[in-house]
Amino acid sequence: MVRRSFDRATLTPLRDMPSEDALALLAIYCKPDLSFQPLKQPATRRWNVRTLVGEFEILTTGAKWYDTRAKVGGGGAIDLAMHLLQLSFVDAVRVLIVRRHPDG
Repeated sequence: MVRRSFDRATLTPLRDMPSEDALALLAIYCKPDLSFQPLKQPATRRWNVRTLVGEFEILTTGAKWYDTRAKVGGGGAIDLAMHLLQLSFVDAVRVLIVRRHPDG
């Protein structure tokens, strides 16, 4: 039987992970837009991102993220992995676990 649940110790760090760190794990190309000037949150950054699924323009502030093209956002690495790689919750968690700790 395949385990379909994860404990809190696994999920909490993924939910709290800064979006910029998650982008580094998920993207095959990720570059900040140095010309971007945030209007509301000074800490917001804009990123040009490419994954095997497509190209994205992502705004990040802490764990929160927003895709300016798809007009959707969320919080945490799991939501971001689900969006960028078009994965289910379970698959997104598995991908993040493997990429976060590739040696086991």
